[in-house]
Amino acid sequence: MAYDTDLADRIRELVAAEHGVDERRMFGGLAFLINGNLSVAAGNKGGLLVRVPPPESDALAGDDRVTPMVLAGRPRRGWLHVAATADDDDWVGQWVARGVAFARTLPAKGGR
Repeated sequence: MAYDTDLADRIRELVAAEHGVDERRMFGGLAFLINGNLSVAAGNKGGLLVRVPPPESDALAGDDRVTPMVLAGRPRRGWLHVAATADDDDWVGQWVARGVAFARTLPAKGGR
């Protein structure tokens, strides 16, 4: 399954005012990087991939809509899959903001 282009457009709108944003195809989806650090992506299995502080991963993955991201059969701390569509406006906005805020705490990559 390809990523949800409507969801990618919604993310693009939400990060439009941010500085240092770059879009890249990653993980079969469309990722939005902040100063070279992945913050959020429209995932290839639907929904969002959101980067969060690793120590907060377990607490944030508390319901059916938020689960650990699994890569190569293993859950990855600091990455969550968030079930969402472009119509879930407040929900998407909250998670995009969370991913952007965390990415802003990381050292810039690529000379940004």
